[in-house]
Amino acid sequence: MSPSPTSPGPAAGPSPASAGGDGSSRSSGPPPGAPPSFIKLAMRNMVRKGSQSLLHFGLTALGLSGFLVLIAWLGRPNLPQ
Repeated sequence: MSPSPTSPGPAAGPSPASAGGDGSSRSSGPPPGAPPSFIKLAMRNMVRKGSQSLLHFGLTALGLSGFLVLIAWLGRPNLPQ
């Protein structure tokens, strides 16, 4: 019985690490038919909704800063006077 053609094996071809030798044959990005990456989608969404993204970023930064100040104020040492 012969192995099925879909199973990877030693005769499956050269691996990407050994194909180029010096690494010069690497492609610069994903294949043309591949879906865009999550980072590219997030950047596109941020450009499309710029003011809303900046507002949410500002509110998040303000809330985090307020939380850190509150924690620092609650945890301040009581020094004798």
